[in-house]
Amino acid sequence: MDPGSVVRGKNATSVPRMRADARKNEEAVLEAAKIVFARSGVDAPIREIAAQASVGLGTLYRRFPTRADLVAAVFRREVDACADAAATLASERSPADAMAAWLMLYTRFLATKQGLAAALHSGDAAFATLPDYFRSRFEPALSMLLDAAAHAGEVRSDVSPYDLLRGIGNLAVASGEDGAAHIERMVMLLLDGMRHGAVKSS
Repeated sequence: MDPGSVVRGKNATSVPRMRADARKNEEAVLEAAKIVFARSGVDAPIREIAAQASVGLGTLYRRFPTRADLVAAVFRREVDACADAAATLASERSPADAMAAWLMLYTRFLATKQGLAAALHSGDAAFATLPDYFRSRFEPALSMLLDAAAHAGEVRSDVSPYDLLRGIGNLAVASGEDGAAHIERMVMLLLDGMRHGAVKSS
């Protein structure tokens, strides 16, 4: 038997397994960081995140050498989850209902990411590409929903996806005990206004 074949065979099976373990650990860290950041803010101790993820500090730091790297990765992951929900909602609901449901999801995303949003303005290079990433994921998602709802005659057709995202972003800064409820009421009023002047496409 060729000894080299044993080594090669060993590597062939161990490397994919290590990669799967690494992916599992990374997902655990990101989910843990999401929970800890929501509970304690983005300045929470890294040890708290590692404990929540049930991984060692070395494992966490190998993938995310700095806190900023971890914050940026959590933000991207949450942006992706919110943006990807648009297609799911579009396949399950009427155009207007899908758009309204996604905008409420987006509103809650903004409300729970205030700490992350503040970190983005720290000037750290790890955050430099995030604003463009935000727009590159959210604008196409909302554009698809808006176009479908406008074509169905359920909302007006002259609404810019960016203007709508930005407008809701401005609403989402409300705070206080009733802040979240206030924001959702204002978004519902905004949606009602978008129905005025709607014309079904022929």
